[in-house]
Amino acid sequence: MAEIEIYTKTTCPYCTMAKKLLEAKGQTWTEINLDDQPERLEEMLERSGGRRTVPEIFINGELVGGYDDLARLQAEGRLDELLA
Repeated sequence: MAEIEIYTKTTCPYCTMAKKLLEAKGQTWTEINLDDQPERLEEMLERSGGRRTVPEIFINGELVGGYDDLARLQAEGRLDELLA
């Protein structure tokens, strides 16, 4: 199973949609909620190349991007290979 990390905020609808998509795929993840852990914002910025929006999703240490990027991978049929 893939190692998934998601940087989120509590009231972010795109974060919720990303988690629902991954849950539908039977995946688990480590969630880093920036509302609860604001000190990890710099870590997210460094890992994402300065991207400031959430969610920021990493699969096996590689940046996937946000929800739109995750949904695009799913629509293109490429998400399953990343999650394998």
